[in-house]
Amino acid sequence: QVYLTESGGGLVQAGGSLRLSCKAIGLNFRLYSVNWYRQAPGKEREFVARIDTGHTTDYTDSVKGRFTISRDNVRRTSDLQMNSLKPEDTAIYYCNIVSSRNFWGQGTQVTVSS
Repeated sequence: QVYLTESGGGLVQAGGSLRLSCKAIGLNFRLYSVNWYRQAPGKEREFVARIDTGHTTDYTDSVKGRFTISRDNVRRTSDLQMNSLKPEDTAIYYCNIVSSRNFWGQGTQVTVSS
């Protein structure tokens, strides 16, 4: 069984920071890219960031320069450091790994107040 568990969400004022973490269990973590997505109320789920097996990263334009994705293959975790948060970053954030199928975590709520 594959499990992805996100943590680290919360309520923060605009301009603040949060660090999300995704823990993976049940797969050979080092073999797969890790994606972070988010879904705001009334909106579709959108891509936020990706880190591949070679630690190459990619970000959606709206978070470039503010968010940093990382991974630790020993701990089987991926972190998303979010700085200079804006109210429009408010969403549920999901960790995603595509291996034999598309695996998702349960999500962690991030709320940024103005």
